[in-house]
Amino acid sequence: MIGVVIPAHNEARHIDACLSSILLAAQHPGLAGRKVRVLVVLDDCSDGTDVLVTAQGVCALAVTFQNVGKARSAGAERLLEDGAQWLAFTDADTLVPKDWLTRQLAFDADAVCGTVEVDCWEAHGEAVRSRYLEAYQFVENHRHIHGANLGISAHAYRLAGGFRHLTAHEDVHLVADLERTGARIAWTATNPVVTSSRRDYKCRGGFGDYLASICAGLGEPGKVQTGEEASLSAG
Repeated sequence: MIGVVIPAHNEARHIDACLSSILLAAQHPGLAGRKVRVLVVLDDCSDGTDVLVTAQGVCALAVTFQNVGKARSAGAERLLEDGAQWLAFTDADTLVPKDWLTRQLAFDADAVCGTVEVDCWEAHGEAVRSRYLEAYQFVENHRHIHGANLGISAHAYRLAGGFRHLTAHEDVHLVADLERTGARIAWTATNPVVTSSRRDYKCRGGFGDYLASICAGLGEPGKVQTGEEASLSAG
């Protein structure tokens, strides 16, 4: 069984589209009928996100952490208890391609770190787009880490100790722990997800915060050092 975890804190604007893309990926013929269980971790939601999740027929786990690392961890543990052998992670403001899960499994790796594309640059402008693209590597063997595009085998996840209960950088720390255990990691640009460029991002220190730092003139050209992109120098 494949488990998909999506943490969500008041994501009524985005969750419908996100889940529709995941449910389509779960039906890909390349999975050969392999069961996929999708779980949204509703982290202190008060905007009707839960209603939209239920309407899609997707399972939910309600928590009050306001902590993305703890939310991802809780979702992973629930799916592991249910028998998941592969865990895929994305975010509630993200769309996955229809072959997302199939491509993850095809690498036959312990973990797969994929890339992220931005849905629209209108909110930030051409200067931010250009600066972002100068730093980002849409190539194989990149070293970007995104909780929005991550897959891990159940064995490797347990061996690494799972997600730390951090409010940011939980994905970077997990991949570092995977590397310490000798996990085989595929770094691929062949299965990118599309994430929102919104300004009302939920996680300080994450992807949205990085885009905001560029917009404010705080980022360093050619270098991505905040949130999910801290891995560029950490390895």
